[in-house]
Amino acid sequence: MRKSTKSKLPSERKKKPLQRRRYLLCVRNDGYPVSLEVRKIYNLLPDPEANKHHLIRVIDESGEDYLYPRDFFIPIALPKAAEIALAAPAES
Repeated sequence: MRKSTKSKLPSERKKKPLQRRRYLLCVRNDGYPVSLEVRKIYNLLPDPEANKHHLIRVIDESGEDYLYPRDFFIPIALPKAAEIALAAPAES
Protein backbone atom coordinates (compact mmCIF):
# COMPACT_ATOMS: atom_id res chain seq x y z
CA MET A 1 0.00 0.00 0.00
CA ARG A 2 1.37 3.41 -1.00
CA LYS A 3 1.57 6.19 1.52
CA SER A 4 -0.23 9.36 0.65
CA THR A 5 2.02 12.31 -0.07
CA LYS A 6 -0.85 14.70 0.41
CA SER A 7 -0.48 17.17 3.25
CA LYS A 8 -2.84 16.93 6.17
CA LEU A 9 -2.79 20.71 6.49
CA PRO A 10 -5.82 22.72 5.42
CA SER A 11 -5.97 23.21 1.67
CA GLU A 12 -5.54 26.96 1.98
CA ARG A 13 -1.99 28.12 1.63
CA LYS A 14 -0.53 29.71 4.67
CA LYS A 15 -0.48 33.41 4.02
CA LYS A 16 2.32 35.60 5.26
CA PRO A 17 0.96 38.55 7.17
CA LEU A 18 1.15 41.66 5.04
CA GLN A 19 3.55 44.17 6.45
CA ARG A 20 1.97 47.56 6.25
CA ARG A 21 4.18 50.35 5.16
CA ARG A 22 4.75 53.05 7.70
CA TYR A 23 4.82 56.57 6.44
CA LEU A 24 6.56 59.60 7.90
CA LEU A 25 6.18 63.30 7.29
CA CYS A 26 9.47 65.20 7.15
CA VAL A 27 9.27 68.24 9.45
CA ARG A 28 12.97 69.21 9.56
CA ASN A 29 15.99 68.89 7.31
CA ASP A 30 18.71 70.76 9.26
CA GLY A 31 21.99 70.06 7.51
CA TYR A 32 20.33 67.98 4.77
CA PRO A 33 18.45 70.46 2.53
CA VAL A 34 19.32 68.55 -0.66
CA SER A 35 18.57 65.11 0.79
CA LEU A 36 15.26 65.73 2.58
CA GLU A 37 12.27 67.85 1.64
CA VAL A 38 10.24 69.34 4.49
CA ARG A 39 6.51 68.46 4.20
CA LYS A 40 7.27 65.42 2.01
CA ILE A 41 6.07 61.91 2.88
CA TYR A 42 8.75 59.23 3.25
CA ASN A 43 8.46 55.47 3.69
CA LEU A 44 10.06 54.13 6.86
CA LEU A 45 12.44 51.23 6.28
CA PRO A 46 12.71 48.91 9.29
CA ASP A 47 16.10 49.12 11.01
CA PRO A 48 16.05 48.00 14.66
CA GLU A 49 19.74 48.84 15.16
CA ALA A 50 19.25 52.41 13.94
CA ASN A 51 16.22 52.78 16.20
CA LYS A 52 18.43 52.06 19.23
CA HIS A 53 20.41 55.19 18.31
CA HIS A 54 17.33 57.41 17.75
CA LEU A 55 17.78 57.24 13.98
CA ILE A 56 15.44 56.11 11.23
CA ARG A 57 16.11 54.84 7.73
CA VAL A 58 14.32 56.33 4.73
CA ILE A 59 14.95 56.53 1.00
CA ASP A 60 15.91 60.15 0.50
CA GLU A 61 16.05 62.39 -2.57
CA SER A 62 19.20 60.62 -3.82
CA GLY A 63 17.13 57.46 -4.23
CA GLU A 64 19.27 55.63 -1.67
CA ASP A 65 18.42 54.70 1.91
CA TYR A 66 20.14 56.67 4.65
CA LEU A 67 19.82 57.24 8.38
CA TYR A 68 18.43 60.49 9.77
CA PRO A 69 17.53 61.75 13.23
CA ARG A 70 14.14 60.44 14.33
CA ASP A 71 12.97 63.94 15.31
CA PHE A 72 13.16 65.06 11.66
CA PHE A 73 9.95 63.07 11.03
CA ILE A 74 6.52 62.42 12.49
CA PRO A 75 4.61 59.21 11.80
CA ILE A 76 1.36 59.63 9.87
CA ALA A 77 -1.57 57.38 8.98
CA LEU A 78 -2.77 57.51 5.40
CA PRO A 79 -6.09 56.49 3.88
CA LYS A 80 -5.93 53.15 2.07
CA ALA A 81 -6.26 54.85 -1.36
CA ALA A 82 -3.22 57.04 -0.60
CA GLU A 83 -1.17 53.99 0.47
CA ILE A 84 -2.05 52.22 -2.78
CA ALA A 85 -1.11 55.30 -4.82
CA LEU A 86 2.25 55.66 -3.03
CA ALA A 87 3.04 51.95 -3.46
CA ALA A 88 2.38 52.02 -7.23
CA PRO A 89 5.36 52.48 -9.53
CA ALA A 90 5.88 56.05 -10.67
CA GLU A 91 5.07 56.83 -14.28
CA SER A 92 7.81 58.44 -16.35
